[in-house]
Amino acid sequence: MWILAVIVLVAALGALLYALYRRMTADWPRPRRRAPEHKPKPNTWREEGLYISWLGHSTLLMQLEGMRVITDPVLFSRVGVRAFGWTFGPRRHVECPIGPEACGQVDLVLLSHAHMDHLDHASLRRLVTRETIVVTPRGTGYLTRWHRPKAVHELRPGEILQLEDGTEIAAVEVRHWGSRYPWNRNMGYQGYVIRRGGWSVFFAGDTAATDLSHVRAFEPQIACMPIGAYAPEPFENAHCTPEQAWDMFLQTGAQVFLPIHHDTFVLSREPVDEPLQRLLAVADDERVWAMRHGETYYVKSPKSIEKPKQLD
Repeated sequence: MWILAVIVLVAALGALLYALYRRMTADWPRPRRRAPEHKPKPNTWREEGLYISWLGHSTLLMQLEGMRVITDPVLFSRVGVRAFGWTFGPRRHVECPIGPEACGQVDLVLLSHAHMDHLDHASLRRLVTRETIVVTPRGTGYLTRWHRPKAVHELRPGEILQLEDGTEIAAVEVRHWGSRYPWNRNMGYQGYVIRRGGWSVFFAGDTAATDLSHVRAFEPQIACMPIGAYAPEPFENAHCTPEQAWDMFLQTGAQVFLPIHHDTFVLSREPVDEPLQRLLAVADDERVWAMRHGETYYVKSPKSIEKPKQLD
């Protein structure tokens, strides 16, 4: 009987939370679900150069001189709390371009923080192997050890990890928060710069407006910056506007702006197509890789970063 009582209690609590959520988001957009326009083909990527594909939200599948890297992997239709075989949380309105198996052997996973739309157990379970290295903020490593990777490295902002092959991962201070649940008080959050074979890529994860001039010291060619989830105005305490993102990009000294964290999940009030429109209104278009879901760019050398090849 007590098991039945617990189930009923959990169901009632879930219904209450769902009702409150629906009330809070009554004026949020309800976009039509759609398929991605592109589908990356990682199995065709060669060893040399840089490949980068945006899979939606903050998930980037990259390959730097043969090393395959994925950021904040979220590859399924929903993120959130999983109970009784269901996932309760936001649903993608743009399907993921590829499944975990199509990503191939992932060498490195970079996790910016423990929020459920960034650290997704279902995706990690299918991606992480005994050959995968995971880099994550302080206080979150135990969540990733469940998936038995080759190694888990917890970093704090300002720390630099050097792998055996010479690849460097620097944890970079941003402005956000990291708790997975309200009672988690010790979970960190950060962005990363990954440097390998002449390449330097900055992945900001999530951030509100802040000073990113310290990133300039790593001489990034590409800055992957969030541009969505800023409305209503109090949301700007955790997420930057597109205009703020452009200003922060200029602080990094990077040559190319790659927008992320938009047009995948409805997490805020602004229309889903507004962030990119506002970014392009203030930005130098030639410096923005306005990638569509699943689109892949290839650059053979850092010297040719401004002339990427767009792959089908």
